[in-house]
Amino acid sequence: MEKILLIDDDVELCGMLEDYLGRHDYEITLVHRGDTGLEKALTGDYSLVLLDVMLPGLDGFEVLRRLRATSSISVMLLTARGEDVDRIVGLEIGADDYLPKPFNPRELLARVRAIGRRTGKQVAAPMPTTRHSLPSLGLELDTAARTARCANIELSLTDVEFDLLKTLMRFAGEVVEREQLASIVLERKFNPFDRSLDMHVSRLRNKLEKAASLGHLVKTIRGRGYQLALPSHDKGTH
Repeated sequence: MEKILLIDDDVELCGMLEDYLGRHDYEITLVHRGDTGLEKALTGDYSLVLLDVMLPGLDGFEVLRRLRATSSISVMLLTARGEDVDRIVGLEIGADDYLPKPFNPRELLARVRAIGRRTGKQVAAPMPTTRHSLPSLGLELDTAARTARCANIELSLTDVEFDLLKTLMRFAGEVVEREQLASIVLERKFNPFDRSLDMHVSRLRNKLEKAASLGHLVKTIRGRGYQLALPSHDKGTH
């Protein structure tokens, strides 16, 4: 049974989600303060954190910021705020996904399951190939261990960023349409008003730039999608 940490000060909502997710084989730990939730997230064995933005003690953004300093645990933001900027800030800090309140519990469950599949906890069969590399760029992925290295430097990637890089490497040199990326990486239909995919790409680009000055190779193809550019002699992954 997968363990989820729910950090939210809405006691009624927490009780409803604990019951609903519990009926779908998830073990839920409830915390109603940001500071206490951060401590739990850092010390507990959880596969996912559901994190409200408006919290006593520490707000959700600060919890996420401190969590990302040392942990790559999957985090979904739950926010009642209507402004897009708040969701964008959460994605910039390192949230894997967000869901605005009020939401349908069935949609939350679908998002939770999608995150579980990305982390490999719900994959029925192992992938036949676990290692992918682009020697000309010094990129190496191990999909079984979900580790990534760039120029022999280990990259600290969220699960979404890892799958983004894996997909861009798979289609290296080609344009990957936004619709395709949303389907493969986020497991949902592309919504042009949803900035989450763009923000995940931006974070991946920044990490590649910091590791080996390769961020510029993740190119935005206006009106279409993204491309991992390659030297002309390198045709793809191995």
